[in-house]
Amino acid sequence: MPKEPETGYDPSLGRKFIFVTGGVMSGLGKGITAASTGRLLSNAGFDVTAVKIDPYLNVDAGTMNPYQHGEVYVLKDGGEVDLDLGNYERFLGTDMTSDHNVTTGKTYQHVIEKERAGDYLGKTVQIIPHITDDIKRRIREAAEETDVCIVEVGGTVGDIEGMPYLEALRQFAHEEDDDDILFTHVTLVPYSKNGEQKTKPTQHSVKELRSIGLQPDILVGRCEDKLDIETKEKIALFCDVHIDAVFSNPDVEDVYHVPLMVEEEGLDQYVMDRLGLDEEALPPAERDNRWRELVTRDRADEVDIALVGKYDLEDAYMSVHEALKHAGIERQTEVNVLWVDSDEMLDRHENRLKEADGVVVPGGFGSRGIEGKLKAIEYCRAHNVPFLGLCLGFQMAVVEHARNVLGHEDAHSAELDPDTGYPVIDILPEQYEVEEMGGTMRLGAHDTQIESGSLAEHVYGDTVCTERHRHRYEVNPEYIGELERGALDFSGRADNRMEIVERTDHPFFFGTQFHPEFRSRPDRASPPFVGFLEAVAGELDARELADQEVQA
Repeated sequence: MPKEPETGYDPSLGRKFIFVTGGVMSGLGKGITAASTGRLLSNAGFDVTAVKIDPYLNVDAGTMNPYQHGEVYVLKDGGEVDLDLGNYERFLGTDMTSDHNVTTGKTYQHVIEKERAGDYLGKTVQIIPHITDDIKRRIREAAEETDVCIVEVGGTVGDIEGMPYLEALRQFAHEEDDDDILFTHVTLVPYSKNGEQKTKPTQHSVKELRSIGLQPDILVGRCEDKLDIETKEKIALFCDVHIDAVFSNPDVEDVYHVPLMVEEEGLDQYVMDRLGLDEEALPPAERDNRWRELVTRDRADEVDIALVGKYDLEDAYMSVHEALKHAGIERQTEVNVLWVDSDEMLDRHENRLKEADGVVVPGGFGSRGIEGKLKAIEYCRAHNVPFLGLCLGFQMAVVEHARNVLGHEDAHSAELDPDTGYPVIDILPEQYEVEEMGGTMRLGAHDTQIESGSLAEHVYGDTVCTERHRHRYEVNPEYIGELERGALDFSGRADNRMEIVERTDHPFFFGTQFHPEFRSRPDRASPPFVGFLEAVAGELDARELADQEVQA
């Protein structure tokens, strides 16, 4: 129900559903458009959730290469999902579950398991009605106890993989009241060489959608600039929608400005009018304005942060980029991310580190680029450069310490070198018998106990934190005693598992086995990232904290 009781929203009105499809090409920004719509409805006092439909046959995103699909985003329940779920969590300020990500693999697996169990009583199991019924069930269950559910259909209208989902939505529209359903179609409006905004791609995309039995209620044109009035009129005429239902979504410097842009276009008001929510919404003067205040906040300072990874693709490290941005918002600092290719760092990228005010080594899998990451960590340790290591970055910080401080030249992770004579990183005990790759790692939210008086306690402001994990290997407990020589301290633990590492002889050398970036929000920046920027600004020095602890 609405967050604000003053709205007087009547639960008997039922849930509302906004279905978002895309045309012409993928990667247009359907997810950001959908998330922005949800943010504005949330500002108006409604409880909003989202469902991302991914038509691929994978059960989840856990085994997918970041080059193909961007980062694997991890939810609190351990669901490995599409990165758009990260955008929904960040924009809506809610924690979702794996039920909010529907894939073809997940749907077919469930239906086939029911068939094998005899649940269909001998019927012929078909796409219609069995697959489409399961899709509709998943959407309705994910929407429970909310006012509005936004459902984004991945891919592009016309893709063979997406046909069962569009058919399910066509059926869905027949089963719900007209004023409870809204179809939004996001499409490309390119420029011709003479600078004219071209509507033909939009026309063909809508024609394809209508051939399936779906008529869009709203059209959102993705273009470099706002749509001209003539362009809107032409789209409205040829796509059979009212001109007031054609909206611009032009390019912006920061995706967090998209809600402000579509609000200026009046998209949120049109949606509320069409869904019969206008009278139940908070008056404009009483709506939550924190988002606008946050994303338009002035930046008094500017820093350069080196991100040392092996995937030369921003989407592969999207949550890390966003967490740095959130910390920058909190500290009113513009954060410029410098890409450092760990594969090439040994030859020509070390100068990129010298340009940076701080260094982040993110998570990842596989041996490619590892030596470059180790060199980057060594550089930070030796030159007192603020360092933040995440998951694999945390593990490599331990390996670097074992090699270059303790003198064990052959120290390594058993994941990357099974023959190492000094496996300071080893497989989790419960993973010994695991054969399947998908969904079998240590996943989701787990608690970490934090050492009193440590840098970690200063960063979190508490002696316990809850963060999300995604790993199969951990610090080998057999070497803990030796590793904690030479100023290295495991200041965060979960029973016998090492979760946080720091150095007491360094301004800010901080690593986490978990992924704090997954819980970072524009209005709730991740503590390790905030602490990292404090150290970059010279406002935090772990050596001073250690001295204070000794004196105490």
